[in-house]
Amino acid sequence: MQIHDQLQYRTQWTIRRYASHADYLAGAPSPVEDALTGELLPAESRVDGNLLLNEGIGELWDLACGLGSPTAWSNANARLGVGDSNTAAAASQTDLQATTNKTYKAMEASYPQRAAQTVTWRSVFGSTDANYAWEEMVVDNGAGAAKTLNRKVSAQGTKASGQTWTLDLSITLS
Repeated sequence: MQIHDQLQYRTQWTIRRYASHADYLAGAPSPVEDALTGELLPAESRVDGNLLLNEGIGELWDLACGLGSPTAWSNANARLGVGDSNTAAAASQTDLQATTNKTYKAMEASYPQRAAQTVTWRSVFGSTDANYAWEEMVVDNGAGAAKTLNRKVSAQGTKASGQTWTLDLSITLS
């Protein structure tokens, strides 16, 4: 008898771009101009994949086993972060790799959300937040001694002052 164990882990990052806060409030994403290149960026981008980080995996196991005092990636704690570093992702990393241009935003009200086997986190980056090139993305479980679950490196354009962008991270296990 042969036994096969297999876990499917799928992540998707979604960036929605709004030309103004009023457009965000109206729920009307639209193509926006890249603040650096002038190139037109799409209203919405989807990016698959990421790298789970060692410290995030350890924190997940601690949560699952009730060991120590782990911190959940809950509405009260979780933050999505963006930075301008394009350093390749490595499992030993513990944070965004950007030196100065990095911003973390708390969860939007009612996030994270779970539907069946998918959890989605969402943060809103307003008109004065993260106005630089978006090259990397993470989710962590709070300020201070936060544990970073994962990291994705992907060029998403340069956010301009006045624009509002949202970032979603969806993780599906099956």
